[in-house]
Amino acid sequence: MIFDVDWGGTLEPVPVAEILAMETLKGVLVALLVLVVAGIVPARGEILIATAGPMSGQYISSGDQFRWGAELAVAGLNERGGVLGEKVRLVIGDDSCDPEQAVAVARKLVSDGVVFVAGHYCSGASIPASKAYEDGGVVMISPGSTNPRLTDEGGANVFRVCGRDDAQGSVAGAYLADRWGDKKIAILHDQTAYGEGLAAETRNELTRRGAREAMYAPYEPGLINYSTIATKLIAAKIDVVYVGGYSTEAALILRQLHDMGYAVQLVSGDAIVTDDFWAIAGPAAEGTLFTYFPDARNNPEAADPVAQFRTLGYEPEGNTLYAYAAVQTWAQAVKKAGSLDLGKVIAALRSNKFETVLGEIAFDEKGDVTTTSFVWYEWREGKYVPVK
Repeated sequence: MIFDVDWGGTLEPVPVAEILAMETLKGVLVALLVLVVAGIVPARGEILIATAGPMSGQYISSGDQFRWGAELAVAGLNERGGVLGEKVRLVIGDDSCDPEQAVAVARKLVSDGVVFVAGHYCSGASIPASKAYEDGGVVMISPGSTNPRLTDEGGANVFRVCGRDDAQGSVAGAYLADRWGDKKIAILHDQTAYGEGLAAETRNELTRRGAREAMYAPYEPGLINYSTIATKLIAAKIDVVYVGGYSTEAALILRQLHDMGYAVQLVSGDAIVTDDFWAIAGPAAEGTLFTYFPDARNNPEAADPVAQFRTLGYEPEGNTLYAYAAVQTWAQAVKKAGSLDLGKVIAALRSNKFETVLGEIAFDEKGDVTTTSFVWYEWREGKYVPVK
């Protein structure tokens, strides 16, 4: 076998045997370089990981939370020497919360050699993307997808550090029944895996509690004007509206009702934990109630990262610290496994506890985190605060 070797700008064909026989320091270095190029000795490089979610489109604020969380977590890993002695490089996947685009993004990340993905955000994107990661041998830990199907139907490589909508819907339905069981309740959903699934779970619990909704209706996501659904709610004299869907549409529906002079109590789920909700709904958002995971910003384990985020001018709201925790968890699992081997990393994830900004976490046999719960928050004067 012959290789072209650069001797001071002049390329000359040199047999491998001759290179290997060289005794000068220059010869040894060149020989090593040739072996690396030939693939005989692996080059020391980077470990490629990704975060994926809506980095564009109407849910971009949630994608930004993922990006900020993953970027700061990776920076911290690299400051401490990386993972298995190698630096970690983060790439960003943009799925716009679209199922087809999510699959395309997942396949691209697999082909690029990514070994782990902190994503996706929308359940309708995460569920189909997870199949591509399973086929490609990539570990997936979602910081924000709550539909039960993700882990119920997902492969051994699929995990999440957030809660499930069967639990969230149970909390919401019980609250609606206990507090407004004698009022007219409407349950709306956006026909997505997340929104419709959460609405159905909430409705089921409401029914189990002996109450019944006055309206159960879908709406089309992505619109600007929701006067049609608002008119129906007003005509039915609805007192409480539960929205299974994302922040943009929930805010627009609420603002539409407010602009039409109709006061209503809005209740929703974890997807409205973003400043965009208040920015769109404005004063109409005051008093809105929603379920979400415990606010990780209050955890002692998160104090240093939270301070770092704020120094950078970013408030780590919503899923930011959950994305951070997903990266932390993967890195610790790799360290415990002593390898990037998929089977060993999965085994480590399933059999260990991990110290994260969320506190100590572990996973059950499905890949769901065992320590999460849902609590109530209320929007007040542009901020969401725990309900006491």
